[in-house]
Amino acid sequence: MGHRLTKITTRTGDAGETGLGDGARVAKDSARIAVLGDIDELNSAIGLVLAEQLPSDVRALLEQVQHDLFDLGGEVSIPGHVLLTENQLTELETTLERWNDALPALKEFILPGGTRAAAAAHLARTVCRRAERTLVALGRREPVGDLARRYLNRLSDLLFVAGRSLNRAAGGGDVQWKHKRKP
Repeated sequence: MGHRLTKITTRTGDAGETGLGDGARVAKDSARIAVLGDIDELNSAIGLVLAEQLPSDVRALLEQVQHDLFDLGGEVSIPGHVLLTENQLTELETTLERWNDALPALKEFILPGGTRAAAAAHLARTVCRRAERTLVALGRREPVGDLARRYLNRLSDLLFVAGRSLNRAAGGGDVQWKHKRKP
């Protein structure tokens, strides 16, 4: 790959435009750039989860997800380009089922909290949902890969379950929502 980012300050975006992976120039406030920003923020939020002490299976999967998100960003950055694979989605689904099967059934809504790691996973989930929304909005105007939408949808589910799993791994449980402040 060589030295792709040897010069960080290029001044090419000073007029409010930025370059896509295919060389096209677009406005920095375009729907496509909004999606790329949300995917980047999601990857950073997952990096925050990874900064915590995590069970090895959670760490391994989230490290892979960060790479997957770069693939997804590549797809969004080059319209019509496909980098995500069904295998990447299947890995999320398989892991999601395994982690969820180890948890007690939910009988009430839960609050995003507990341990720092769990709270970070819930924060990443909310960022993931936003990335999914902006990707869907982009897809209403321009072609977007079906697998990209499905991947983000499944990832947000996985991050929800990861938050629950991380609280359990730390010896705690879910933070229950107290409906009408029941004791």
